[in-house]
Amino acid sequence: MESDLGWVDIAKWIDRSDSIFLKKLSRNDSSWADDPMKRQSGFLIPVEIAESGFFPPLKNTNIGKPHILDVEYTTLWPASGELKQSTIKHYSNKGGERHHTGIPKDQFKALTPASLLLSGKLTDPEGPASHWFMVIDSASEEAGILENVFGLTADFHFGLFGPEILRKPASDAEMLMEEIENALKARTLDRFITQQSLPASATLAAMAQREWLRESGLDALDPYRIACPGDVVMRISRDIEYAIFKVRETRLRAAQVARILAQGDRDPIGNMVMDFAGLDAIFLSASQTRKSRAGRSFEHHMQRLLLDGKIRHEEQAVLGGRRPDFILPDVKSLNEKPDAIIVSLKTTLRERWKQITMEKASHAIFLATVDDRVSSAAIMEMQHHEITLLVPESLKKSSETEYAKHDHVITFRQFFDYEVKQKRPTLVQPLHSDCGPQTQEGLPFLTD
Repeated sequence: MESDLGWVDIAKWIDRSDSIFLKKLSRNDSSWADDPMKRQSGFLIPVEIAESGFFPPLKNTNIGKPHILDVEYTTLWPASGELKQSTIKHYSNKGGERHHTGIPKDQFKALTPASLLLSGKLTDPEGPASHWFMVIDSASEEAGILENVFGLTADFHFGLFGPEILRKPASDAEMLMEEIENALKARTLDRFITQQSLPASATLAAMAQREWLRESGLDALDPYRIACPGDVVMRISRDIEYAIFKVRETRLRAAQVARILAQGDRDPIGNMVMDFAGLDAIFLSASQTRKSRAGRSFEHHMQRLLLDGKIRHEEQAVLGGRRPDFILPDVKSLNEKPDAIIVSLKTTLRERWKQITMEKASHAIFLATVDDRVSSAAIMEMQHHEITLLVPESLKKSSETEYAKHDHVITFRQFFDYEVKQKRPTLVQPLHSDCGPQTQEGLPFLTD
């Protein structure tokens, strides 16, 4: 059940807290709410969080079972306004995780995979409640805002934060404020805005790739020299490139807004009201630019893998009114070679994957994504349409996604090793002669 709370409400609760716990829910944390046969209820608290002091301390209350530690306390669930008597229990003979029960079942029902649990330890208790909890569906707009505000990386699972997360670092914000104020005084704001124009998507992608290569000590994004190429693409696109983009975007959009608020003889509030359409256009443009960047980013990084892996391919070829992202080796081969491959890319799927549904053909269709929110029902429907889903290695094995239980979902590692090099070796030209003897399992230094 998606929360009715908007970001403004969520931010108020964060600001009332002295520490924040955020966790990406695993399927075990929430699937019980959709299964009437399961008696389990509740979510697991990771060891690091359990031992951090965020939750009340546990103690043994049953001398006959000294291995069981627990505590009862009151929790507040703002989405429904409920107060719950919750219990945290630790079976010390079964590992370090704690089991948290006494929660509103309805708020955990029908959640999209990789949804978020958000909790705060209140600075001043709300009646008997010392902690509040919210469940944020990963398909909601609020989930996207949380990811942005908290700076969640592609490999995020859980963490503790302070309420100051809502405030930008003073040094960065103050520096930008000073630059805009100086430009306003000098009447050079238009020139300042022109200088902040966002780099082209290919330029941003190249900047992010260079940063990753510098960090990794490699000189190429060769999928046969990288242990987990899918994870690398996800990190470059969702973390490194987005961080570069966000800095550039903030400078541009803040200056554009300042130009509207400071124009003419009216005060900023008057300008805001009278030219709200102008502000709305800025924010709409920002939203569209983010979505466009994410999609093109994925394409740029996937093509870099193909190029550096010396894999024959054709990009954006027209195919019967459609334009798949890549055809391996080329569009001409689709009619001549039954082992040709079509690879389409979708950063996020939802219902958009149906755009690539084609009539049954002799060639294989792969749909690559870095989306961790795809449901089992959607995966099974893709299998019915003979579409193989291609995901990063960490998402395939994650307990937070539905991918592990489906054989029709493969990793980038499996795609390059088996679908390309083993099943279709002529796609790789020339073979990598400088990396030691070739084997079906991959290069000698490659790890699973």
